[in-house]
Amino acid sequence: MNRGAMNGLLKQAQKMQKEMERVQANLVNIKVQGTAGGGMVNVTANAAQQVLEVKIAPEVVDPADVEMLEDLVLAAVNQALINAKTTAEKELAQVTGGMMPGLGKMGF
Repeated sequence: MNRGAMNGLLKQAQKMQKEMERVQANLVNIKVQGTAGGGMVNVTANAAQQVLEVKIAPEVVDPADVEMLEDLVLAAVNQALINAKTTAEKELAQVTGGMMPGLGKMGF
């Protein structure tokens, strides 16, 4: 490979890295939802996998069955985090053109 081609590849890689950094920084602004119990528990997270908000309908709060509420919250949080990861992977795939499918496993 000649020097010009190497320089071109290096510039392309630097451009992709900057674009990935921009997308990663923007992940905190992309909101996703997770729900459970037919919408009785709603969790909002961002694509950076941070839980932002938990909403619980009053009618699902039963002091005699706290375990059910815990299960609903857990299910909604897990769904929101799965949605966040999927969204982040889609956003990053737009930058890489799908060339680096394992980025989500690396914490990106």
